[in-house]
Amino acid sequence: MAKNQSATTQRGAQVALLVIATAQLMLVLDDSIVNIALPSIQAELDVEAVDLPWVVNAYILSFGALLMLGGRVGDLWGRRRTLQVGITLFVVASLVGGFGQTTAMLVGARAVQGIGAAMAAPNALALIATTFSERSMRDKALSLYGAMSGLGIILGLLLGGVLTDTLGWRWVFFINVPIGLMVLLGSRTLVSADRHRGRVGVLDAVLGTAGMVSLIYAITRFGDEGLGDPVAIGLVVAAAALLTVFVVTQARSRDPLLPLSLFHDRDRIGAYLTMLLLAIGPMGTFYVITLHLQQVQHYSPLQTGLAWLPFALGIVVGAGIAPKLLLRIAPRYVAAAAALLGATAAFWFSTITVDTGYWLHLAPAMFVLALGFGLGVLTLTQAAVYRVDPDKAGIASALLNSAQQIGVALGLALLAGVAATVTARPDNANLPSDQALVAGYSTALTVAAGLLLAAAVLALVLLRGQRASATDRQG
Repeated sequence: MAKNQSATTQRGAQVALLVIATAQLMLVLDDSIVNIALPSIQAELDVEAVDLPWVVNAYILSFGALLMLGGRVGDLWGRRRTLQVGITLFVVASLVGGFGQTTAMLVGARAVQGIGAAMAAPNALALIATTFSERSMRDKALSLYGAMSGLGIILGLLLGGVLTDTLGWRWVFFINVPIGLMVLLGSRTLVSADRHRGRVGVLDAVLGTAGMVSLIYAITRFGDEGLGDPVAIGLVVAAAALLTVFVVTQARSRDPLLPLSLFHDRDRIGAYLTMLLLAIGPMGTFYVITLHLQQVQHYSPLQTGLAWLPFALGIVVGAGIAPKLLLRIAPRYVAAAAALLGATAAFWFSTITVDTGYWLHLAPAMFVLALGFGLGVLTLTQAAVYRVDPDKAGIASALLNSAQQIGVALGLALLAGVAATVTARPDNANLPSDQALVAGYSTALTVAAGLLLAAAVLALVLLRGQRASATDRQG
């Protein structure tokens, strides 16, 4: 009887693990799958060039801006319920987007997808801690969660190319429907922590959300319009003012949206700051090398997705070996080594030329970049969400997600801006267009290497020097 009960428990844990991993895969997938379909969407719906970026930006803005709120709502309302509502919103919005007939309808659907993702993503991460009580099983769940974060980007490129070329662009939205329904069906196996007393104040929610909207929109404006854009600069000033007032109100609130006690742990501060820089480097590098493959080496979108498969392999290997390393080596050294691997790969990439070979140059660097990212993400996730009070796990997870989202947006904006500026310099004006592009890409990749070196220093300075014990638990 005990044996049968143990087998049932094991099967339940496996289903729960699959549900969380699939939810994360779907949410990350949507970051890249729609990008491939943009030309087809523009042609069929006659989208104005000025409106086309909003098919992407609407999702980024609502997702990034509402992560804190989504995480805290999960703490107070119940994480499984919040995840289920978020996935339901995401599925419905995907269906509406797939049937979209106008630009406004499509952009609106993308914004609602972002709201659903903001409710689901931090609670999927927080549910790992409440569903898996044993350290070994929780580490496996985190490894798979981290692997999905990288695999989703590559799978998005591949699926986006295949679906757009075969079934049409609408299927980049429809594909979410069966996946989301399976997640909802399996979510009953997830173990949600007890609901906690408290409420989310309207003023807290308005200030926090408005501040994050201003910050993330400023970053996207810098990427689209350049670093001197006056609107983006104004948005940064507004974000700084709103978030300063927000922090002051949190210090005085009885039921803060963002409990400042989270920042009493130096490990957690180190995890958030290191994640910010770690996300800037690899994701910015991913963007630049993708441009190089398509604009210089003339890969098709599908060929580009296939070319990044070494990245997917590196993510899986990095996330897989991280838990064992963390039982033997202190987090600061694992995270620093991860960032140094990323810096090495970015510097390796920076030596590209017009005729750079794939198998001996690009593919190995892709693997090393992803190996570092996989190691780093898992290490920083443990530092951020392990040993946190149960009633704050959702918001702790949301802050890590926010740091990663802001880092991704910063990486795209900064490296794209550097590449464009260098390519347009007068001393590159007489070069063939391919060589001018490569000059810009090379400089941007050198900047990425520098940012990853800075991430390594932050990890060494801020993360703890003692290795985790096998019984280290949350709460």
